[in-house]
Amino acid sequence: MLNRVVLMGRLTAIPELKTTPTGKSVTSFSVAVDRNNVKAGKKRKADFFNIVCWNNTAEFVCRYFTKGSLVALEGRLQSRTYQTDDGNNRYITEVVADTVSFIGERRDNSNVNYDTAADSVPSEQPLTSANKNSSAIPEQPPMSAHNDFEDMPIDDDLPF
Repeated sequence: MLNRVVLMGRLTAIPELKTTPTGKSVTSFSVAVDRNNVKAGKKRKADFFNIVCWNNTAEFVCRYFTKGSLVALEGRLQSRTYQTDDGNNRYITEVVADTVSFIGERRDNSNVNYDTAADSVPSEQPLTSANKNSSAIPEQPPMSAHNDFEDMPIDDDLPF
């Protein structure tokens, strides 16, 4: 059997790192994926997909991505049920992402606005919140700080 999903879109909110009672890291968020067809004079529409990441992938997403970040992800579809506090059964289908990657340039994408008629899907069963990681990318030291490299002479004759 085959169950693979590949998506490219923008995060609709800042992902929050949570921890299960057994100590596993998890985050869930949604991704807006533009539809290819746009009618003249209409706003671009998007489909919204719920994504779940576990362990190192969850920590990576919470550390480096924020609302509006353009991401590519690969995973599998999973459906499950849970019961709400009032006793109703809820069904949810989500993508369990194995890999999440950066796409495009790093810039402020928080002003992305989509026209959608769908409300967000009900949240999953409650998990214990863990400390939030900063969504900023750590600053890299300047290249001069790397003493392992030496300057190459500038000439037109390449060494390969």
